[in-house]
Amino acid sequence: MTARLSLFGNPAATAAKAAAHFGTASRTILTESSLPAATQGLVLLRASQINGDGYATDVWAKNAATAGESATRINLVAAWRGSTVFTDAERAALALAEEGTRIADAAGGVADEVWADAVQHYDQDQLSDLVMLVALINATNRMSVIVRQPGGSYQPGQFAGTAD
Repeated sequence: MTARLSLFGNPAATAAKAAAHFGTASRTILTESSLPAATQGLVLLRASQINGDGYATDVWAKNAATAGESATRINLVAAWRGSTVFTDAERAALALAEEGTRIADAAGGVADEVWADAVQHYDQDQLSDLVMLVALINATNRMSVIVRQPGGSYQPGQFAGTAD
């Protein structure tokens, strides 16, 4: 599979500049949030799986492994509801990420019960960061899927200083 288009092909182009802002926003959350890094990684991986973004799924699975996440937990993200390896807080974040990603599938968006569960585990700043993280990964997943950015060749750290 070959990408249809490189959004970064011309760094001076409007799309490349806009995409760079997504990267900056993502880096801000990833580096400055008090939301646990492992939780952030799980959320990014799960949303990317749901969206069918092979590139981002590759990135976030490999980044999680490099950060010390176990292969068991990485492999079970897709089936987190039926596994015992995630904390209650991580499960709340994954539920929020799933409903925030599948927002078009439910007329009411994120269910009140899912939100209430997240509120039990995260403070207002962490919840805000979680909402932003879900929104940003969904937007970047969509860009990647539209241009058919293939997964499989990512190497952790290849974009040193970026949110990959």
